[in-house]
Amino acid sequence: MVMAIDPGRDKCGLVVMDKTGEIKLQNVIETSTLKSAVLEIINRFDLQLIILGNGTTSGSAKKIISAAISAANRDIKIEVVDERHTTEEARKLYWRKNPPTSWRRFLPTSMQVPPKPVDDIVAEILARRFLFLE
Repeated sequence: MVMAIDPGRDKCGLVVMDKTGEIKLQNVIETSTLKSAVLEIINRFDLQLIILGNGTTSGSAKKIISAAISAANRDIKIEVVDERHTTEEARKLYWRKNPPTSWRRFLPTSMQVPPKPVDDIVAEILARRFLFLE
């Protein structure tokens, strides 16, 4: 099992998936709850690896994640990966998973903004890239 995190100043996207790419959990959380969320996931799943996007807040997120790993008394590796262009990819993936309906279906999705944050989809993309599933 792996977890991927897209760290952000106010919110973080996270996903837990197995090595075949099956998503077990996917969510957007407030950054202030990152430690407790990671600790809960560590206790719920048998994680071998945490993949962390290298965005602006990745340094502070890595410290928080390390503290959660220590609190759980586990040995889980953290791998920091390039997250360049993942937001654009996540928007495209969002629309593939949730095709527009009603009058919106007539507008190109490239001109639309998803109605919810896509940080969790960014985390999914980070995991799939790292595991070479895409």
